[in-house]
Amino acid sequence: MSRYLVTGGAGFIGSNIAEALVKRGEDVVILDNLSTGHEGNIASIMGDITFIKGDIRDAAAVRRALSGVDYVLHEAALASVPRSIEDPVLVTDVNVRGTLVVLEESRRAGVKRLVYAASSSAYGDTETLPKIESMAPRPLSPYAASKLTGEYYCAVYSSVYNLPTISLRYFNIFGPRQDPESQYAAVIPIFVTHLLEGKRPTIYGDGEQSRDFTFVDNVVKANVLASRCEKARGQTVNIACGAHYTLNEVFAEMQRIIGSSISPEYAASRPGDVKHSHADISAAGSLVGYSVEVPFDEGLRRTIRWYREVRA
Repeated sequence: MSRYLVTGGAGFIGSNIAEALVKRGEDVVILDNLSTGHEGNIASIMGDITFIKGDIRDAAAVRRALSGVDYVLHEAALASVPRSIEDPVLVTDVNVRGTLVVLEESRRAGVKRLVYAASSSAYGDTETLPKIESMAPRPLSPYAASKLTGEYYCAVYSSVYNLPTISLRYFNIFGPRQDPESQYAAVIPIFVTHLLEGKRPTIYGDGEQSRDFTFVDNVVKANVLASRCEKARGQTVNIACGAHYTLNEVFAEMQRIIGSSISPEYAASRPGDVKHSHADISAAGSLVGYSVEVPFDEGLRRTIRWYREVRA
């Protein structure tokens, strides 16, 4: 049994990771300030974990959470491009300074490896697809810039301080527990809940923008593999499904699965949004042994089933 710290472990992705680690028989600590995470996400495992309510910018709280920890899975962040455009200072403070605090305290604690939740938004808009890690980053928003900066710090801590790190660039994660109520919610939970409620969702732009939508179980698998990857020394790899779909295609597939004829409303494109996102995942395969466990269509069916069960 190993001891894992999952920062942001009460959030959408973090709670799925924490639950999987508990099922594997690992010792799990969650650090979360509950600003965007919810205790309800971890209610089923609360008796099997150590939960610490605290902020990743608070060195003392991070230090306490790291006691006896072998591996750190750093999921905590303020996500969302629109949020970062509205409040770039706060998003940068949490995502950059918070990550630096987690790295420094992990170094001091002598953890074996830190896995960082990076973002595909670092690529920005590029005509070349699929997106590969050797491409020059072109962040289009404060959020993207903040997550890219975290990657750079992870690489520095590996090379300068000998703290093994690896950054996983997530591509449009979706699945159970993703919050549809936030004003910064992602498109899939918004589409699903609106269709189930008989409402018309809004698509920003013409709907022909495409994304490499990645079911959350794939991210869980990637984090477990990356935490034990002896070759991980500051690298960055894409975590996705290696395919892409337009928002119009995704919406049509949801209509088919749910049995709805509701049509979407269209509005002007939002600043900072990337037009196309499609990942080359070969580097993750060769470095950590990652492969797609749940393809997009199956993930979408599971996600819709989960939201239906929650509504029931």
